[in-house]
Amino acid sequence: MTSSPASDAAASLIAELIAHGVRDLVLSPGSRSQALALAAVRRADDGLLRVHVRIDERVAGFTALGIGRETGVPAAVLCTSGTAAANLLPAAMEAFHSGVPLLLLTADRPPELRGVGANQATVQPGMFASWAREEIDAPVPVDGAEWSGLAARAVAVALGADAAHGHAGVAGPVHLNLPSREPLSGGSSAIDVAPGIAPVIATGDALVLERGPRTVVIAGADAGTRAEEIAHAGAWPLIAEIVSGARFGRQIVHGYRGLLRRDDLGGRIERAVVLGHPTLSREVTALLSRPDVDVVAVRRGGEQLDLNHRTRAAASVAVADGAPDREWLGAWLEASAELAVDLSESAPDQDGLSSTHFAARREAVRAELDAVRRPLDRELLVDSVWRATWPHDRLVFGSSRLVRVADAVLGGKKVPVHANRGLAGIDGTIATATGIALASQAGGAPGVTRVLLGDLTFLHDVGALLLPPDETEPRLQVIVGNDGGGTIFDSLEVAGSAPPADLDRAFYTPHTVRLEHLALAYGWEYQRVTTRTALDQVLTTPVGGRQLIEVPLPR
Repeated sequence: MTSSPASDAAASLIAELIAHGVRDLVLSPGSRSQALALAAVRRADDGLLRVHVRIDERVAGFTALGIGRETGVPAAVLCTSGTAAANLLPAAMEAFHSGVPLLLLTADRPPELRGVGANQATVQPGMFASWAREEIDAPVPVDGAEWSGLAARAVAVALGADAAHGHAGVAGPVHLNLPSREPLSGGSSAIDVAPGIAPVIATGDALVLERGPRTVVIAGADAGTRAEEIAHAGAWPLIAEIVSGARFGRQIVHGYRGLLRRDDLGGRIERAVVLGHPTLSREVTALLSRPDVDVVAVRRGGEQLDLNHRTRAAASVAVADGAPDREWLGAWLEASAELAVDLSESAPDQDGLSSTHFAARREAVRAELDAVRRPLDRELLVDSVWRATWPHDRLVFGSSRLVRVADAVLGGKKVPVHANRGLAGIDGTIATATGIALASQAGGAPGVTRVLLGDLTFLHDVGALLLPPDETEPRLQVIVGNDGGGTIFDSLEVAGSAPPADLDRAFYTPHTVRLEHLALAYGWEYQRVTTRTALDQVLTTPVGGRQLIEVPLPR
């Protein structure tokens, strides 16, 4: 088949992406993007690229975001022109605010068809300008070489090579707008491809923290294990949100919200070292807004944290040598120990169960039956999921009421945790988790990806349940705490000011969706559980594919 400039340029771009470390491309089908789609599929057939097909561009964008979250390497998402490109905006915004590398490849009409009423043509150049690290409106291919070098630039900038724009070392989305003229597909010349490694971007020198001030370490979303390392090195209390991936180690503070309100602890803080993006408590926000606190924030996303308008930015931090303040740390840990929550069941009364006295044995049996039949509430739900998850697994929290419950009651455990807290939206949670599962399980790696979310967050992303039958199913458990509406609004101002009927209609948005029917339609295994014993059994039974687990909860 005769090649065309569009097919030659597409083949060159895909080959360069692979050569610069890209291993995953999420594709939404369309006419204008056909040359790029065919080039990607050919490389997938060669075993050089993993191609994931999604009919919904919003789902595709968040799937690519999830892959980038897990791997730290940008995945590419490819779509056709028009509204298809606009559907990538939510994922691009989240990637910008969370500091996740992402490549947006949007096919487009050539310049002569822009602004003249041509079909499926709109203003695509600059459409992600506020959130993209860089936007490139590529030239129209004429001899097939015009897109050469774009991939290297895009990958480097997505990973943080963006000193000119003030984002050095900070990852984010890059937009490649790729116009072409017909013919849009055809054969292409053979291009040798050697899979490469994504570049490592220098983050700059670490800010060395002196030991003097009374310090706490704040770990927000995406902080990772580095937050625990800094707290350990400085012998400082560690306030780690459940979505941080840093809630482990000897320095973690339980019940941190109440302790931050205490004058003898939170009121005496002189310095806060922040890693990641804290979003889950008003108390942390209040602390970071205090003008008398020296806030040092390690930059993660596209916006620098500066709630008190005097925060010091750092590419990374280290701790100076010196004697730790054991009294300061000890006061926090002593208070913390009193607030640790233990939701485990009591051990069986073996003496009572084996007693020869009927009454004693009856009471012991009754206690065991009560434990087995104990209904699930939000605290027991999050605790069961936390206990079932281990370092080879992945845990994804949706922006639902459950993540705040988890933050309040769960203890320390070193497990990989993800959440889209850059903007704390409910968009794309299942799609993001699917991308995380695909990336973490690539090459046969063990583990299960669990998603814990509320019913509205689940319904917002139902389209992500659809997977092509020719793609390998990830091991994925979606656990839905279903209370029939958005009860997260119970804790907001509107709950005390709006008339009950208006509150119900405009905020709680109650529904009667039968989740088991959705599971059946999309080919998922479905389980409905109401007791902790049943949930523990479902979560720990070997998973071979996709499971939807519904847990009914009271309003």
